[in-house]
Amino acid sequence: MDIFFKATAGVLLAIIISMVLSKQGKDFSLLLILCVCCMVAAVALSYFQEIFGFIKSLEDLGNLNHNFISILFKSVGIGILSEITVLICSDSGNSALGKVIQILSTAIILWICIPLFTELMELVKTLLSNV
Repeated sequence: MDIFFKATAGVLLAIIISMVLSKQGKDFSLLLILCVCCMVAAVALSYFQEIFGFIKSLEDLGNLNHNFISILFKSVGIGILSEITVLICSDSGNSALGKVIQILSTAIILWICIPLFTELMELVKTLLSNV
């Protein structure tokens, strides 16, 4: 929890510095914000490693299909990356590009989930044939 407060304080400090730098030129301000975003993302990734380990143990315990867990991780990763990209686009005044990224990420997530939908359809067919 301590790291969260430190990261939040660092982000707030970066915002203040960015506001001062934006008076000089937007280039350094944007670069500072991107660097801080990358640093906070790196900290978040360290927490995701523990979550991945926990889900891996659940996968082993429940004898789950690895491909389905992989689809879950890919979908979450695409969602997080697209959200960050959309926010950066919006902050830089290119919200139309952000909307296109949202549409693209939704399409890709649905495309990645086709094996899940196929497996679900097979399960429904099996259940209906047993009735």
